Amino acid sequence: MSDRLSFYYRMTSGIRITVRPSYLRERSNPLLGQFVFAYHIRIENVGDQAAQLRTRRWLIHDEAVGDTVVEGEGVVGEQPHLLPGQIHEYRSFCVLKAPNGWMEGTYRFVRDDGSSFLAVIPRFTLAAEPRTDTVL
Repeated sequence: MSDRLSFYYRMTSGIRITVRPSYLRERSNPLLGQFVFAYHIRIENVGDQAAQLRTRRWLIHDEAVGDTVVEGEGVVGEQPHLLPGQIHEYRSFCVLKAPNGWMEGTYRFVRDDGSSFLAVIPRFTLAAEPRTDTVL
């Protein structure tokens, strides 16, 4: 796994989203156009109202094939309900055909009073590092 500790964050309506991506060299196969990236997501309710994450929408940009939109319910099978001060964390992955790309998106939250809002997932870079055993 990468030693880089890059992270990205964004706050929307009292929800802070932090993303830490990494390149998984040991799971990738550049000769076959398979570049595997993991990303760790931390969702914090720093506001004063509870909210439940209901849906997600990702825009994934792969320099080899362009953009893909992925939408669905919750995150990794969960729809966490966050009280003020609570945190939800998860890890997922993405496979690109190119060594570089990016992801960004939104989570739709619903408050206990029924109001909803979109929390922005900041754009984060996916970049495979050059292999140290390769001469360019």
